Amino acid sequence: MATVELDKNNFREVIEGNDIVIVDFWAPWCGPCKSFAPVFESESDKHEDIDFGKVNTEEEREIAGNFEIRSIPTLMVFREHIILLAQPGALPKSALADIIGKVSELDMDDVRKQLEQLQIPYSA
Repeated sequence: MATVELDKNNFREVIEGNDIVIVDFWAPWCGPCKSFAPVFESESDKHEDIDFGKVNTEEEREIAGNFEIRSIPTLMVFREHIILLAQPGALPKSALADIIGKVSELDMDDVRKQLEQLQIPYSA
């Protein structure tokens, strides 16, 4: 699936309208972002059942601020509107593939139950 550029107009719609969304927070001047981009694109092409989005932190400062992005690239993974991962740094292809596999296998009823027990709000 093609990667979608996310902005303040479509971010919430994409997160709420899809089961799994993987977001790359990046900036045009960021060297590690540039090296991670082909890895991210490659994985997005392999997983048509997952939505991949990119947030340019220079243009979308409000979104980056809401998620307290302090380092780029940062990978954020949502499943059923719940943030499951916020990982700074460029990942190798094998690590991204591993994350996708683990996120896909999660029992989300169990995740919600655990969050409720910890009294952690979990809706994005």
